[in-house]
Amino acid sequence: MKERAARLKAVRNLIKTYRIESQEALLGYLQKEGFIVTQATLSRDLKLLKVGKISDGHNGYVYSLPGDDEQQETERTYAHDFLRGYISIEWSGNMVVIKTYSGHSDAVALAVDTLALEDVLGTLAGRDDTVFVCLREGITGEGFMKHMKERIPELED
Repeated sequence: MKERAARLKAVRNLIKTYRIESQEALLGYLQKEGFIVTQATLSRDLKLLKVGKISDGHNGYVYSLPGDDEQQETERTYAHDFLRGYISIEWSGNMVVIKTYSGHSDAVALAVDTLALEDVLGTLAGRDDTVFVCLREGITGEGFMKHMKERIPELED
């Protein structure tokens, strides 16, 4: 199975290239591109990408991506949520632990997911104040922090 970031890029390109009316059609295009994905995963991807449906001018609706300005604003919103919620970031091997203020773990994990860093295999929000980030093999905590700072320049060590 191809990486999540590659799949998200493929979804964007397919929506820009084809007139796609349903998730089933999009799943078909993704399969032709070599992606094996469930409908539930595709639904999450569409939500993450802020994909909407717009009128095709006839009697149907097609998928549409938000404008670049809107996408940048969305990323800034999540970056702000991250900065507002995190306390500290530590790592060991390919595991990163982000301590958050009480009740902010979900927002911080969602922010990391939304940034769609290729370094990240996945996140797990703890019950209240901890986020675990599993990094890809060979990626270090230092590498993760470097990429996070590229996306969120205000991030401190």
